[in-house]
Amino acid sequence: MPRTVSNPPNPWESTHVEWLGEPPAARLEVLEERARTVLSRNDSPDVPFRWGVNPYRGCQHACAYCYARPSHQYLGFGAGTDFDKRIVVKTNAPECLARELAKKSWRGEPITFSGNTDCYQPLEASYELTRGCLSVCLARRNPVAVLTKSALVQRDLDLLVALHERARAKVFLSIPFLDARTCRAIEPGAPTPDKRFETLRALSEAGLETGIAIAPVIPGLSDQDVPGLLERAREAGARRAFLTLLRLPREVRPVFEERVAEAFPDREQKIRHALEEMRAGQARPAAFGTRLTGTGARWQLVRRLFEVHAQRLGIEIGDAEEPLRSLPIDEGPREVQGSLFGEDT
Repeated sequence: MPRTVSNPPNPWESTHVEWLGEPPAARLEVLEERARTVLSRNDSPDVPFRWGVNPYRGCQHACAYCYARPSHQYLGFGAGTDFDKRIVVKTNAPECLARELAKKSWRGEPITFSGNTDCYQPLEASYELTRGCLSVCLARRNPVAVLTKSALVQRDLDLLVALHERARAKVFLSIPFLDARTCRAIEPGAPTPDKRFETLRALSEAGLETGIAIAPVIPGLSDQDVPGLLERAREAGARRAFLTLLRLPREVRPVFEERVAEAFPDREQKIRHALEEMRAGQARPAAFGTRLTGTGARWQLVRRLFEVHAQRLGIEIGDAEEPLRSLPIDEGPREVQGSLFGEDT
């Protein structure tokens, strides 16, 4: 059972404040727990990886569209503002991961960080749990992929570069918007797009394999940003890209629609109708394998726009419409086979 922290750490008073931007308006409540496991297996064909690590539950980035919001209800919390400001911290995450990777049954498969909520959200500056987990992976020479919105990932360049040299490490920055105002309205606790592209450049220049996740595409609001996002990602050294279409589970839809109505009242109906058009009248398709993609002429136009500009820029596509599973690794020397996001060439 999570334990409420009376005086939680303030990451904006740490030495890493330059990576965190402005603190969010919402009052933060931190709950600490001793987890039994942090390594989770994904079997859904909608999820492009098999193994994930999540040191935190809930996320201060407060993205209105976040598909992880319903998972907060398993704790007896709400999927709305509770998700943004009641954060559960798995204080023993590195110890759990070390124990799990030491099992004889573990085959050294790639592990994705941020399979659920962002592993580099602001509290990571204080708790350093993601850093601890990366250290465990480095000791085991276990390949990793990181998906984040945060500039804080730069703090761990030393570990990520060492991991890449001894096993493999890929980092994707999730950047769905070009415009800072739109970003602030929909992702109020996340860094600006400019800050994320700066981070992408720093990671690329350090020699890491990098990519951009245009996730999600919000039709009627951000679909026109796709070419510009790819341009800026390539300028920042990204080699890969993938995109997904907005999906609104039942608990997420009211959060998203309330945010859009407040920030873009003149576009609310346009966004709703465009999403329904791309999803054959459904905002949240239930069938496995279809949850991150769309149908119809409008979605095909977005896909084609993405593919044409990626090809023009020399960016490899990791197709989110297929289950991008990582291939297992034989025991012995940790030589990586297969891919973390998409096929290697």
